[in-house]
Amino acid sequence: MDFGIIGFPTDYGIGVRDLARLVEDRGFESLFFPEHTHVPVDRRSPFPAGGDLPEPYRRNLDPFLAHAVAATVTERLKLGTGICLVAQRDPIVLATVVASLDHLSGGRVILGVGGGWNVEEMQNHGVDPNLRWAIVQDHVLAMRAIWTQDEAFYGGTYTQFGPMSSWPKPIQKPHPPVLVGGTSATALERALAFGDGWIPALDLDKPLAPLLARIESFKHLCEERGRNVAPVTVAMGYGRAALPSEVRLLRAASVDRCLLSVPTASYADTVAALDAAVPLATTP
Repeated sequence: MDFGIIGFPTDYGIGVRDLARLVEDRGFESLFFPEHTHVPVDRRSPFPAGGDLPEPYRRNLDPFLAHAVAATVTERLKLGTGICLVAQRDPIVLATVVASLDHLSGGRVILGVGGGWNVEEMQNHGVDPNLRWAIVQDHVLAMRAIWTQDEAFYGGTYTQFGPMSSWPKPIQKPHPPVLVGGTSATALERALAFGDGWIPALDLDKPLAPLLARIESFKHLCEERGRNVAPVTVAMGYGRAALPSEVRLLRAASVDRCLLSVPTASYADTVAALDAAVPLATTP
């Protein structure tokens, strides 16, 4: 099982350059950044983990710009989104952004995608919350066409375009892996329908057992559909400190990657958090 780090790049706390160097120097495989373009002041959507919304959600840097910076100071670190709110982005523009980052980083991008939870944020982008997952699927399929066809065309429900030329193409072939988020039974179906893998989150205080059962169901679904078992990345939710016992159970469940959460903090505090996470990556 590979181990990565997930945390918010912000305009306060540790800088992206320092964070990326520290993560790579400690032997972690990947660094994942979440996405929120903004937080509406009149938000009524409850924070999924409960309680008040943590400040980093309001101060989140664009994950792709942050990863472009991270790519310049690292050599092997994989650069992931956990997750990108694809329904809130133009798919043609996003396809170019992802392909450009993959090109500039030497083929290190992992695109985690999701529908999001903040209804007011979606609505500000003109997205019907009831249709967000259908739009995510449409946008992913449109981007795949752009990434893999010299003269791309696509006729979806929410996205349509011509034959058109869009370069650069991603270095990874056929394209960077797309990991679909969510923890429900329908999330498994979505991951199989248009994803290259699944990236569920284990939020603060939620028990691990239900997720382990979902992982087992996901494997069975892959086998029933006659396809190779798609990789599973488990992301520890914001503020959740993984326990060695949980790491052992995830390893036993043949999870491919575990993302350990680190808080948005000063340089010194981030160093301490990463150093504390290193032993988890070597848990037998």
